[in-house]
Amino acid sequence: MKIRILGLLATTALTTAGFSAASAADLPVRSAPPAPVIAAVPVFTWTGFYVGGNAGWGFRTEDREPVVLSGPGIPAGLAGTLNFDDDDGGFVGGGQIGYNYQTGNFVFGVEADIQWRDTGDDEDVTFSPGVGNTGVFVPGTFASQEPDWFGTVRARAGVAFDRVLVYATGGLAYTEDNTGWTAGGGVEWALPTNWNLFGSNAVTFGVEGLWVSLDQDDDGSTGPIGTFTPAGGTTPVNVFMPARDDDENEFFVARAKLNFKFGTY
Repeated sequence: MKIRILGLLATTALTTAGFSAASAADLPVRSAPPAPVIAAVPVFTWTGFYVGGNAGWGFRTEDREPVVLSGPGIPAGLAGTLNFDDDDGGFVGGGQIGYNYQTGNFVFGVEADIQWRDTGDDEDVTFSPGVGNTGVFVPGTFASQEPDWFGTVRARAGVAFDRVLVYATGGLAYTEDNTGWTAGGGVEWALPTNWNLFGSNAVTFGVEGLWVSLDQDDDGSTGPIGTFTPAGGTTPVNVFMPARDDDENEFFVARAKLNFKFGTY
């Protein structure tokens, strides 16, 4: 009797186990969870158009020029040196527009700007007579005829270190009646900001230095630059600026720039 009961229990257990296994085989298999979506961080590029403004300071060096003065009442062959006291600085400001193209770490571009500069209304001039020339020169102040604006059109080439660009630049400089050249360099940084002003996708800040050389220094004036009293004379004689050909108007500009960039991020 015990043997029969044990056999029945064993048969029931085997049957239950088989049924459970079969039922488990019929259950749906749970799929693996989807992989998380990781958005790619956009890579900054300098490629694109930009427009902006700048402000800075312009510097001129003192101009010394040998001349021979002539005119009624002035001794013949009165030679000496004219000294133009125009080495003080002045404000420079304006706007620029340009385009950059980046390939690898190298950036190439072109930029044009227009600048207003505070050249000052007057310049002090002194005359140093040469050896053998006697008399007294009293310096005067005359109105400068230099234009109060200039522009440049320049190529740019540099190396980008992610959001920092180091570059050299050079090209054409011009005013209302003269042309020349300019060369310099600068550093520019793409700010970590989301201003997105005027539809731009980036804002950059930079500092730049330019040496500007124009073909002719238009310092001429219709007024006297001083008076000269010859030795033994009592009547001062007005001294006017002599004609100067192929002179150069040169100055240095240091400025800060803010640009709004449009195009690829």
